[in-house]
Amino acid sequence: MVKPVILTLDDEPQVLNAVGRDLRAYFRGDYRIVSASNGKDALDALQQLKQRNAPVALFLVDQRMPQMTGVEFLTEAQKIYPDARKVLLTAYADTEAAIASINTVGLDYYLMKPWDPPEEKLYPILDDLLSDWWATTPLPFEGIRVAGALWSPTSHNVKDFLARNRIPYQWLDIEKDKEAQALVEGMFPAGGVRLPVVFFADGSSLVEPNLADLAAKAGLQTSANAPFYDMIIIGGGPSGLGAAVYGASEGLATVMIEREATGGQAGTSSRIENYLGFPKGLSGSDLATRAVAQARRLGAELLTAREVTGVRVEDPYRYVTLNDGTELGCRALVVATGVRTQKLDAPGVAELTGAGIYYGAALTEAASYRGEHIIVVGGANSAGQGAMFFSRYASKVTMLVRSTSLSKSMSQYLIDQIAGTDNIEVLTEHTVVEAHGQNRLEAISVTNNHTGETIRIDTPAMFLFIGAVPHSDCVREVVERNSAGFILTGPDLMADGKRPKGWKPQRDPFLLETSVPGIFAAGDVRQGATRRVAAAVGEGANVVSQVHQYLRTV
Repeated sequence: MVKPVILTLDDEPQVLNAVGRDLRAYFRGDYRIVSASNGKDALDALQQLKQRNAPVALFLVDQRMPQMTGVEFLTEAQKIYPDARKVLLTAYADTEAAIASINTVGLDYYLMKPWDPPEEKLYPILDDLLSDWWATTPLPFEGIRVAGALWSPTSHNVKDFLARNRIPYQWLDIEKDKEAQALVEGMFPAGGVRLPVVFFADGSSLVEPNLADLAAKAGLQTSANAPFYDMIIIGGGPSGLGAAVYGASEGLATVMIEREATGGQAGTSSRIENYLGFPKGLSGSDLATRAVAQARRLGAELLTAREVTGVRVEDPYRYVTLNDGTELGCRALVVATGVRTQKLDAPGVAELTGAGIYYGAALTEAASYRGEHIIVVGGANSAGQGAMFFSRYASKVTMLVRSTSLSKSMSQYLIDQIAGTDNIEVLTEHTVVEAHGQNRLEAISVTNNHTGETIRIDTPAMFLFIGAVPHSDCVREVVERNSAGFILTGPDLMADGKRPKGWKPQRDPFLLETSVPGIFAAGDVRQGATRRVAAAVGEGANVVSQVHQYLRTV
């Protein structure tokens, strides 16, 4: 635990040294002693401590100083640390100022100089004040703090990234927290505040950070330890994690590259109730956390916030280029990039994305809409799981489903749960046609596809689960894909019983092998994949056995 600070301020060096000596002799095990010789330096030190979120328990300040009196300093200091106890050091001639300051700055005590012996005149007084501080002041959060606004898309992106990577953080909403607002505005003295501002425990901060910088600062691995591997896996969803676990456990030098957060779309699921071996269900985040720990324990490297921008083949090796320009080589490549939620093409949606409109579960935002009427668009399992989770917070959840029934795309257990939840309303054959709002979502227009009637629904939040678009652009010029962008593998490549064009091995492609030998695809990015978490994990495990078969032939 971080030690609370006792700040001492006196312009006389001998007095400042004496105070510091006595305080360190008595409090050094429990408190950090910070000293300053003038008010400006002391206020600057407090601002730096505030950016670190370091607790300040007590000010011990001399009254008579030339540029700024002790009372003037305490007036400013309490704006930064309002809960710190305030003690004034005075000479006999300053007692009237000290007494007056009890009312003006809420002075807790004043001490006459000299305070010798400290065992009688200093320590008992400070002990009482510090005991009271401990009893009434909660200790500040020691980790990463994100200061932003609910309606800031960049703030949402940072919160979502940290949450999905299971990195604890504290959210500071500058629209509701005046102290956080002052902290952020103090970083932009010329105006033009930019959000979010991410504060770290070491006192550093990042403004509107890109995910790679944020990941590195938060302690995630963003660079590979070697230039070459037996197997490179692109994508950190269930199939990628499955491949990483089995590849590393079977002795393959393995690195997995994830552009955002491990777990993929499954990692955002609030509850997976049909995963084998977990009769009470588990969250996607829990599943991802366990898989990440398992993969690392077995020796796999996991790179986060790194995107593969290109793939090239130079037989017998395959190479990937990352978005920082790094190139990594391997003997076998597994594409497990999964899918993303399809964008909703309707007026107003793009402008309000991240400011009330979210793609996927966006679990980090649920509590911010407590007691509100929110919208969930989509009719598959991900939408149903999201609706069930949001129903814990929202006064009402309206599901907008394009088809005539949930049963066409949703598991029965979810349909039953939704039917049994009083604050979830399901509107089938309805489509969102417009989003309304200036800087934040205020309402949506919805058309009944059966009757043609359009209605307006007031809502501050809409969560979209409306179809899957494959993340396969990194291999679009390398392997064969179907018209929707899903990667063809195994039997799907054997048109009329013929092997793919340019295929050199004297064998057919393996079940999960693409049109390029040694490049495999697993999970939702593959044509014909069964879109269930267990199936994706199974493909990740299965692809490793096929990688071994391939490596024995080259």
